[in-house]
Amino acid sequence: MSMNTSQIELRLKRITFEAERISSFEFVSADANPLPGFQPGAHIDLHLQQGMIRSYSLANAASADPLYYRVAVQREPNGRGGSRWAHDKLRVGDKVWATPPQNDFPLDECASSTVFFVGGIGITPVLPMLRRLDAIGREWKLMYASRSPGETAFAEELQRIDAGRGRIVHFHDSEPGQRLEIRATVAALPASTHVYCCGPTGMIDDFLAVTAERDPSTVHYERFGAAQQAATEGGFDVVLHRSGAKYRVEPGKTILDVLLDNNVAVPYSCCNGVCGSCRTEIIDGQADHRDDFLSDEEKQANQAIMVCCSGARSKTLVLDL
Repeated sequence: MSMNTSQIELRLKRITFEAERISSFEFVSADANPLPGFQPGAHIDLHLQQGMIRSYSLANAASADPLYYRVAVQREPNGRGGSRWAHDKLRVGDKVWATPPQNDFPLDECASSTVFFVGGIGITPVLPMLRRLDAIGREWKLMYASRSPGETAFAEELQRIDAGRGRIVHFHDSEPGQRLEIRATVAALPASTHVYCCGPTGMIDDFLAVTAERDPSTVHYERFGAAQQAATEGGFDVVLHRSGAKYRVEPGKTILDVLLDNNVAVPYSCCNGVCGSCRTEIIDGQADHRDDFLSDEEKQANQAIMVCCSGARSKTLVLDL
C-alpha cells in the first residue's frame, strides 16, 4: 500500500559505483504493483529521513511501464544531508517513499538535431534523452564536462550509447586546454538546432548568456543549484496565520530553517528555490524573492513565497500555515 494516493513505496534493489563521489541507486516497486511511467528528463522526489525530501533525475531508459527507477547521487560533504544519508545509510532492501515521476525538463522530440552541454552530475537526466533520440532516429551531440576522468559518471554506459560514432566529447577541468567553451560551440550551430544544458549554476549562467539571442523554444535547461544566494539576513518575524504562532528569523537563518526548528510541517525538497515544493501562500507582508521558480509576474503579485530561500522586506510576514 502507498502512504497516500500521491506517493509510491520503493525498495532499493542495487547500488552501483559510477564515479568518484557518485553512486546510482536502483529502486523497484516495494509491493509488486506497476511503477508509473515517465518521459526523458523526469525526476522523482524521494522521502528520506526526518521529513527530508530530495529530487533526483531518472537515469534509466524512459518507459510507459518501467521495471525500476535509477537515480544518481553525488556525495556533497557540505550539502544539506540528503546525499550523505543516501551514501551512508541507504542499503539494499531498504524501503523509501517517493512521488511519481514529474517532468520539468522535457525532451523536444521534433528537433532534427540536438546538442547537450552537461556538467558533472547533470548527465543524469540526459542519459534517457540520448537513448530516446537514438530510438527515433534523431541527430545529437553531447559536450560533457567533469573535473577529471575519474569524476565522469556513466562513462562506460555513454561509450555504449555512442557506439563508436563520435557523438560525445569529454572535457576535464583538471587537464590543460580542456575547458568546455559553450560560446564557440553554440555560435557554430544552425538556428534550428535545439540546445540543452544541465549542470552547476556557473555553467547554466554562461549557457543562458550565450543563447540569449536564439529562439527560446530551442533553448532548454535545468538547474541543480540556486542562481541567487538565499535570504539569510534575517531581522523579521514570521506569523503562521492558522495557528497564530510567531517566530523570529535571525540572521543566518532562512524561513524554512526557522519553521523546521519549531517543528512546523512544511514540504520542501531542493532548498535552492528551484523545485517549488515549499511554495507557501502569503497572507500579509512583502517577500524578498530569491527563487528561480516563480515568474517575475508572480513575484510582483506577492501572493506566494518559496520559504527555503526567500525572505521578507517587511518587518512581519504572515504565511498561510
